[in-house]
Amino acid sequence: MIISGSNPVHVQQAVFALCAGELLGLPTETVYGLAADAGNETAVAKIFKAKGRPSNHPLIVHVASVAEVNQFASDVPDFAQKLMAQFWPGPLTLILPRRAEMAAAAAGGQNSVGLRCPSHPVAVEVLKACAAKGVWGVAAPSANLFGRVSPTSAAHVQSEFGDALLILDGGECEVGIESSIVDCTRGVPVLLRPGQISRAQIEQACGMKLVSQETLNSETPRASGTLESHYAPTAKVRLMSTADWQKALVVLGPHTQNVALWSLEKPSYSLMGAGLYWRAMPSNATQAAHDLFSVLRDFDSRGVRTIWIETPPDTLEWEGVCDRLKRAAA
Repeated sequence: MIISGSNPVHVQQAVFALCAGELLGLPTETVYGLAADAGNETAVAKIFKAKGRPSNHPLIVHVASVAEVNQFASDVPDFAQKLMAQFWPGPLTLILPRRAEMAAAAAGGQNSVGLRCPSHPVAVEVLKACAAKGVWGVAAPSANLFGRVSPTSAAHVQSEFGDALLILDGGECEVGIESSIVDCTRGVPVLLRPGQISRAQIEQACGMKLVSQETLNSETPRASGTLESHYAPTAKVRLMSTADWQKALVVLGPHTQNVALWSLEKPSYSLMGAGLYWRAMPSNATQAAHDLFSVLRDFDSRGVRTIWIETPPDTLEWEGVCDRLKRAAA
């Protein structure tokens, strides 16, 4: 059931559900989350079951402010504090050493925990009300079946889980892809997942160079959205250069069937037959990130079998979009 995030009565209904150990579809600025009390192992287990997600695959815990971090983290390095000061609330998750008695189930049994303070006003209101009732954080992976396309609207969440799930409608997500994830457990910042916040911004804020996880000998903590195959629609996704999709359309010609194309350049009119559905990819990386998951869901809803996506520019501002596309096509 979808309820309005602009209605205070509905917001309190959502808070009551979380405090009672129930699941909630929660809007954030990145994507919608499937939320539960991070300190309630029974509630957290409902997330894993609903998503079909392995229980050792950790969830990100969302908090109302920096004040709640010490409820979950046993240590917060100086560079992590600088990142919080610069980017919280916002689309940045920090992996920190976990207090042994807190959120073990949400952390997938690891001795670290991913924490994020979202900026979406509805999420902030819910998290603050939960904290006032002793629920210090809310575990909230993307509100979709495990490995599938993330939701950026309340309707997307409902299409995944039906009317039985309570969903707080906060409108379309502003960012559209999940948060950047920085591991802060090894003395240096390590980027585990790119997002809207760029490498350069992270390095400038914390005063340290990001280290590649491949260069470190220690084991990398598991983190959300870092599997090789993820964010995948039902249709097969292929990343293609402009020249490659243009050649493919010439070869197929009128025999093109059940193909969708998301590209910066529009196909020539003569190649756009009844079997090809085209949508324009924005030339701006921020707008492309906003549109990405809704475009993939739209293509799936049209029953196409193959989705061709023009490979975006290989620049830092496109890193988050490229990461999601590579995993969708894996």
